[in-house]
Amino acid sequence: MVATALTIAGSDSGGGAGIQADLKTFSALGVYGTSVITAVTAQNTCAVTDVHPIPNATIAAQIAAVLDDIRVDAIKIGMLGDASLIGTVAEALAGYPGPIVLDPVMVAKSGARLLPDAARTALITRLLPRADLLTPNLPEAASLLGMPEAATDADMQEQGARLRDLGAKAVLMKGGHGTGDICTDWLIADEILRLDVPRIATRNTHGTGCTLSSAIAAGLAQGLPLTRAVETAHLWLHRAIRAADTLGIGQGHGPVHHFHEVWK
Repeated sequence: MVATALTIAGSDSGGGAGIQADLKTFSALGVYGTSVITAVTAQNTCAVTDVHPIPNATIAAQIAAVLDDIRVDAIKIGMLGDASLIGTVAEALAGYPGPIVLDPVMVAKSGARLLPDAARTALITRLLPRADLLTPNLPEAASLLGMPEAATDADMQEQGARLRDLGAKAVLMKGGHGTGDICTDWLIADEILRLDVPRIATRNTHGTGCTLSSAIAAGLAQGLPLTRAVETAHLWLHRAIRAADTLGIGQGHGPVHHFHEVWK
């Protein structure tokens, strides 16, 4: 029987991030993907030009429709627009027994905050305690904690531990926004794991956060222990970024190559 996963996130019309990236990732890794769309965006590799939120009742209905019929082995949560939607998702998942990966989409690549303070509070109080893994980048971790952005390995470990104290069972501090030739992530869980890969010189990194969190969810859906799921997803994403320039999609920040192991 095939493993299944559910993504709860926004739609990216350019296909590089959000629901589209998540479903591509699930498929590339051999997991059957289901989806709940929280917002429809008009975007491409250069810009987001419009966002249309989906009504909360419709989002709750989508979650119920999937969970009432399909065995879901893991859930990934991405873009959530406001505090009321966060509450809706938390309530809809109240009885869900499987692992949840929460990617806190809070800060845009431009540095703009995507969640108001009330939504930040709701994310901390309603969803962090449900998360088996939280996957913030450096700006998102700093925003959640109200602290300066981590600048050292020690800072990343400290902030990961503080986020665990807020309720997340484990935290993956992502170092993609850092500098240097090596990109370092830290998994802060019952054991602490450092993950290093060479930093790749490419502008085609659109959707890396969505892709990594959904790849981890895919591993958990297939029964991998958390540490192994994170290690496997981390290396797979590195190869997807390394192959990104071969796609030639768009004129801006193109997507990673989700099917680098499949397409000839």
